[in-house]
Amino acid sequence: MKIEFLGTGGAMRIPRPLCTCRKCREARQKGVPYSRSGPSLFIHGPDILIDTPEDTYMQLNRSEIERIAGVFYSHWHPDHVMGRRVLESLNADWVNHPPRPTQTEVYLPEQVGIDFNHWLGSGEHFQFFLDQGYINEHKLQDGDHVMFGDTRITPFRLAESFVYAFLLETDESRVLIAPDELNNWQPDESLRGVDLAILPMGIAEHHPLTGERQISEDHPLLEAEATFAETLDIIWMLQPKKAMLTHIEEPDGLSYDELKRVEASLQEQGWHIEFAYDTQVIDV
Repeated sequence: MKIEFLGTGGAMRIPRPLCTCRKCREARQKGVPYSRSGPSLFIHGPDILIDTPEDTYMQLNRSEIERIAGVFYSHWHPDHVMGRRVLESLNADWVNHPPRPTQTEVYLPEQVGIDFNHWLGSGEHFQFFLDQGYINEHKLQDGDHVMFGDTRITPFRLAESFVYAFLLETDESRVLIAPDELNNWQPDESLRGVDLAILPMGIAEHHPLTGERQISEDHPLLEAEATFAETLDIIWMLQPKKAMLTHIEEPDGLSYDELKRVEASLQEQGWHIEFAYDTQVIDV
């Protein structure tokens, strides 16, 4: 199994449009790995795509991807779904008459399927794709799993019940992918010791190098989002062989070089943690 990090940014990508801070200027000048596009992953082997941020079109064009066997959605938030029109670009036939479109298999965990009918017009947009023949839609119930070759994919809810993580299992490896929203999550004991855990970094309430507070203590965001410190607590509970952190937000103010310094510090303390970057490909 090979995992390609298509985008490692969060709701606020890096560089942020029109921002002239040091970090955003550097990202514009140097590009990847200093720049970060929207949150998305591709797993080679089963050949599945997880989430379609606005940047998906660009991400696929610069990737190593040759085919997509299925697209899974983790939740309805715009930074994870608003590039869904790529499903039309992948499959529409505007040359032949009558048209002969191809189709992409799309998998919606139970709550995601419900939420798509209430938020951002995703349900209506997917109905258009269905009417045009661009997708086959599979609505999964909680507890369902899907087999892609020898890879078993099981979506499951996190503590924030609208969002799903995914457990990918083969005879050789187990990979946990939680694209976002770790707030209040206590990992089940069955997940302990996975070969790889891919998790969102969490909000840098304090600067991880200086300790300086970056978000006021009474900020409501701290009630709704997991912090970087809380993510480390989750990794401690999981005890994965390796953890990769992604969904890195521009407001955290951390450049690629600074995150490499944080990574080195954590590894010196015995943590098997890396910060992912756009276009990174790893073997599991």
